[in-house]
Amino acid sequence: MPAPHPQEFRDDAVALARKGDAPVSKIAKDLGISESCLRNWMRAADVEAGNREGVTAKESAELRELRKRNRLLEQENEILRRAAAYFAREISPK
Repeated sequence: MPAPHPQEFRDDAVALARKGDAPVSKIAKDLGISESCLRNWMRAADVEAGNREGVTAKESAELRELRKRNRLLEQENEILRRAAAYFAREISPK
């Protein structure tokens, strides 16, 4: 998989495509990227700008962190539940 392009490069490519001086396919070819890649960047830029429905990069990162935190809390809860069951078994009369 090729290395991702820097954000500055993506922003410049989107700005060139939005100028409308040339077709998106020509701009993509000149920049050495696929047309679909450039269109994806344009779509993502629209989402970030609020011009299109979708999840922004900030929201995506926050969601990823929340899911990670939730997984950790579920693991801790499971450990505590098992520990409580273990100690309750030792305390209860046989």
